[in-house]
Amino acid sequence: MNRYERLNQERKIVEKKKRVAAYCRVSTDNEDQANSFEGQRRYFKEYIERNPNWELYEIFADQGISGTNTKRRKEFNRMIACAKNGDFELILTKEISRFARNTLDSIYYTRDLKKYGVGVIFLNDNINTLDKDAELRLAIMSSIAQEESRKTSERVKWGQKRQMEQGVVFGRSMLGYDVKDGNMYINEEGAEIVRLIFHKFVNEKKGTHVIARELKEAGIQPMRSKEWQNTVILRIIRNEKYCGDLVQKKTYTPDFLSHEKKYNRGQEEFIIIKDHHEIKLA
Repeated sequence: MNRYERLNQERKIVEKKKRVAAYCRVSTDNEDQANSFEGQRRYFKEYIERNPNWELYEIFADQGISGTNTKRRKEFNRMIACAKNGDFELILTKEISRFARNTLDSIYYTRDLKKYGVGVIFLNDNINTLDKDAELRLAIMSSIAQEESRKTSERVKWGQKRQMEQGVVFGRSMLGYDVKDGNMYINEEGAEIVRLIFHKFVNEKKGTHVIARELKEAGIQPMRSKEWQNTVILRIIRNEKYCGDLVQKKTYTPDFLSHEKKYNRGQEEFIIIKDHHEIKLA
């Protein structure tokens, strides 16, 4: 027996079980999310245990986070770091859309993992990234998943715009108004402060710096800012909601992949509704 044959035999003897991790993601935020989340964890645990050559390392899971961008997925990024550290040799995930709906991310991460000898098996798509033709099939399937994500984003935006046109309020509560279930309700405690600001500005002819100082001296706390400043006063005075009007789509999301919001400087149509809600503030 030559040394190469001996090395082959020794390799078979020292071969040990492959350490396998799994990744799952539940993207919806509803009552069934917890059940779906636990169901996926249980599925992967049982799937790995059925293979005598595998042993479970860990199940990584992100809840309620979009798959179009990997930056915000804490557990996904921790899994990648563990893989590069040599903690396991294989990742199981249900399908490409659970791993990433971004073609670039899918290719980038699977290529990067392959450098470290770590493969990814997409069970529903029947793709093992260690196979020779895996990248071609992965690129095709990732592109399909990305396009589906784009269509979903467009459907959501279309639905939100229709609701805005019907007067449904998107956004958070503000000084003097509580926003709940798409409606605006006057908050009397905050409304008193808004009335005081408008009284000082309109009737007493005081400037925004003076008003901010007087509110601070009176011990009145702003709603979100650390302290009263002239810019805070200006935002209140210029806010059309205190005149009963509603303007929406002040921000927009140009890229469905990054989800980054930008101020609308006329790139998209504003939704404007006059005399939208009750005024008891100014």
